[in-house]
Amino acid sequence: MGSVTPTIAILGAGSIGVSLCIVFARAGCQVRMWDVDGAALSRAQRELDAKLAQLARANTLSELPGTLLARVTWHESLEDAVKGAALVQECIPEQLELKQRLLADLAVLAPADAVLASSTSAITPSALAEGSAVAGRILVGHPANPPWLLPVIEVVPSVHTNPACTQRACAIYRQGGLTPVMVRQEVEGFVFNRLQGAVLREAYCLVRDGVISVADLDAIVTLGLGRRWGVVGPFETADLNTRGGIASHAKKMGAAYARMGAERGQHDPWTDELVEEVSRQRREILEIGDWEARVQWRDEQLLKQAGRS
Repeated sequence: MGSVTPTIAILGAGSIGVSLCIVFARAGCQVRMWDVDGAALSRAQRELDAKLAQLARANTLSELPGTLLARVTWHESLEDAVKGAALVQECIPEQLELKQRLLADLAVLAPADAVLASSTSAITPSALAEGSAVAGRILVGHPANPPWLLPVIEVVPSVHTNPACTQRACAIYRQGGLTPVMVRQEVEGFVFNRLQGAVLREAYCLVRDGVISVADLDAIVTLGLGRRWGVVGPFETADLNTRGGIASHAKKMGAAYARMGAERGQHDPWTDELVEEVSRQRREILEIGDWEARVQWRDEQLLKQAGRS
């Protein structure tokens, strides 16, 4: 890609489509928004205006809203929308047949080297690409919602996806200011929704069992887990919570977590081999000799959060 700013086609003028429009327009890309419904395009234009005004009020834009808006064009013609696009990001409703029909149209209309990415939350890329003549260019690019505020995107290739296409998608997302994370196997819900779902399932169970109220559970997350996860993720949390790192944490807490899982009918113990692998990856990221300094860094970041609340 070099320094060339890619043209992005976003198909589907719903909330995800508008959010990704902001992401790429803010990065200097030409963005073509398409929807089969003209009323949806009009609604999306109003939504885009409102969100850009919100960003401007928060002083988070390096350019005027009008400059970003000038980079966006609106299309009811699919052929016009995808012309010259390096990335075609599909954001239409979560219906497999609908997405497959659109991908079949894109096989004919989109540039031969364009990445064909779906924003689907759960449909695997293999299912999307089934029977497609361009299966090598199809992958999932699942953003966090809203992507204009949460800059991470899951990149999920199928076994048919050309690795060069996956690399190109990651490069375009990075140029857009997103952090692409590779999902190495096709699992329903990918990783974001599986993690979110695990917390939500346990939350429902705790309310059902009379352990806690809805409001108090949300307080535990917003004032505790959520603040901490805004600084360090679950593995780094465990790594920094126990002197000796994540291996020490697993030795002390693994049995208790196994019992909690068994209570919900889940038998996924942290085996010695699994803990060893997780610990190996953590030590590649943070040497144990730097543990105390990282704990201090975490606490400083949490102090900054406390000062903003």
